[in-house]
Amino acid sequence: MPGVSKEQIRLAREVDLLSYLKEREPDELQPSGGDKFRMVTHSSLVVSKDRWYWNKGGFGGYSALDFLVKVRGMDFVAAVESVIGMRASISFSSLPVESEKLQQSKERYTFYPPKPVRYSNLAVSYLQRRGISPAVINHALRAGIVFESRYYNPQSKYHNAPVCVFSGKNEQGKIVFAALRGIDSDLKMDKAGSDKRYGFFIPSKSPNSRHLAVFEAPMDALSHATFQLRNNWQWDGYRLSLGGTSSVALTAFLERHPQIRRVMLHLDNDEAGHKAARRIKAELAFDSRFKHIRVSINPPRKGKDYNEALLHVIKQEQNQSNRREAVHFM
Repeated sequence: MPGVSKEQIRLAREVDLLSYLKEREPDELQPSGGDKFRMVTHSSLVVSKDRWYWNKGGFGGYSALDFLVKVRGMDFVAAVESVIGMRASISFSSLPVESEKLQQSKERYTFYPPKPVRYSNLAVSYLQRRGISPAVINHALRAGIVFESRYYNPQSKYHNAPVCVFSGKNEQGKIVFAALRGIDSDLKMDKAGSDKRYGFFIPSKSPNSRHLAVFEAPMDALSHATFQLRNNWQWDGYRLSLGGTSSVALTAFLERHPQIRRVMLHLDNDEAGHKAARRIKAELAFDSRFKHIRVSINPPRKGKDYNEALLHVIKQEQNQSNRREAVHFM
C-alpha cells in the first residue's frame, strides 16, 4: 500500500487500543470496574487489555488501528503512521503527547509519597510469602524502593489498610511514583499524581551497566533478583517494572541511561504479554534513538510471570524435601 509497508501494517495491528490510549490519550480513559475502561468521548465504548467494543456502533476489535479507522474515521495510512510512529514530527515512543498529559495530571494532582510506617514487618511477611529472598527484601528496604504504609482515603473501603509500596525515584533520589499493593486486601493501584516516567527499578551494582531487564510488575523484578541469588547467575544489570505494558517508563529510563545496549523483555507469558513485548520491541526499533539497542523477548519458561515461576520452583523443592523426610522416617 502506498505510504506504508506490509511490515508497518503488521506491527501497527499488534498495538492494542488500551496501550495506545494510555500513552497517547490517558484522559480519554475512565475506570469502569475491574480491568475495563470507558472512553470519555465515546461513553458506550468499553476498553480492556484484550479487546474493545463499541456498543453504539455494534462492533469491536483488538487493535488501536481498527479503532482509529472504524470509529474515528481516520485515513488508513495516517492511522498506521499514528500507531507505529512514522511521522517525522511524532515518534510513538518519544512521548510528546504523554508528557503533555503527565503535566496536566500534575496540575490536577499533587503527588505526596506514601508515609512509611516505623516497621515494615507486614510488608516483609507479604514479600516472603511471595517467595522473595530475605537478602533481596533487605536490599530493597535499605534502598527505600520498598516499604510499608497505610492507604489513606476515608471514602474508600480500603482506608487505613496496610499496603506494600513499590516506589520510583527521580534523578535527585526523590520518590515521584508509588505503586500500592494491599498486604491483606486486593487493593492494587498507583498513587494519584505518580509520574509514570519513573517506574520501580532495582539498580545494578555497576552504574555503568549496559543491561536492562524489563518486567510488568515490581514483584516480578524482585523475583528475578531472587532467582539470581538462588541460581548464582553472573549478571549485573538494571531491573525495571513498567507497571503494566505501557512503554512510558522504559523510554524515559533509556533516555536517562544512554549507555544501555541490551534490553531483555521479561513480560508475562500470556497472549497480552507476548503482544506487548512485540509492540515494545517494534517501537524501539523504529525510534532512531534506540536502534543501537539489542532487544530480546524472554518470558518465563514456566508460569504466567516470574513470581509465579519462582513460587512454582519453591513448591517443587518443598515437595521434594517432604518426600525425602518421609522416606527417612519409614
